[in-house]
Amino acid sequence: MPELPEVESARAVIERAGLGREIVGVDDSDTYVCRPYLPGQIRDALVGRTLVAAHRRGKSMWCDTGEGGPELGIHLGMSGKIVIAAPDGSEIDGGDYWEGRRVHGDYRWSRFALTFADGGRLMLVDPRRLGRVRLDPPIASLGPDAATVTPAQFRAALARGTAPVKARLLDQEAIAGIGNLLADQILWAARVNPGRPVDELSADDVDRLLRAMRRAVGSALKQGGVHTLGLIPYRFAGAHCPRDGAPMAKSTVGGRTSWWCSVEQAF
Repeated sequence: MPELPEVESARAVIERAGLGREIVGVDDSDTYVCRPYLPGQIRDALVGRTLVAAHRRGKSMWCDTGEGGPELGIHLGMSGKIVIAAPDGSEIDGGDYWEGRRVHGDYRWSRFALTFADGGRLMLVDPRRLGRVRLDPPIASLGPDAATVTPAQFRAALARGTAPVKARLLDQEAIAGIGNLLADQILWAARVNPGRPVDELSADDVDRLLRAMRRAVGSALKQGGVHTLGLIPYRFAGAHCPRDGAPMAKSTVGGRTSWWCSVEQAF
């Protein structure tokens, strides 16, 4: 599932190749991805406008469409990518989506598309159809972004309640941008069990978690996604911790499958 680094990559695609181009057509016919709008409602709001800026907080992404225009929110779901096709179809800017399997003109999984006056297109390509497009998306409830959260904000997010620490890291209203894989990487790097209640964390635990989060987010942004992080290849039955060789343990925490070192992250 796309997490903060993947959404930032998609935002950068829009910023790099989708801004300042007049929108002359909108395919908003997928009533599930574009719910609750009827076909044509998003089109009517966007035709004649341009995308003037692309923003992200956590895993949420939205674009400004100029003064008086709505914000266009695009959520990638579990498998979505932003793909921008050049007017003549000869170039595609879509991050790593097409690597190893791209065929020119193969847009079979396009769920939403903008057509620009120059003939180019911006598409939400989503094989699993779990993305979402909406106007003026709600972002006020999101917590601080995991890439820029301050130490004080991070400590405050972990200071209240008795929730398992992994559940709190996954809470987008506490800290925005951390998904299941990032959370497992952060907890493993900090040597903290995912099920440990936040009210049992010491100040040193919280500081280690903050440092681990900054390293994980920074590395994933630099290397191209959470799949590049050190723990991810060891999240399977029979795997051993890449740090001490102990068996990896598995359970469900915060409703998500969680993996950790059975020795260094023992409860």
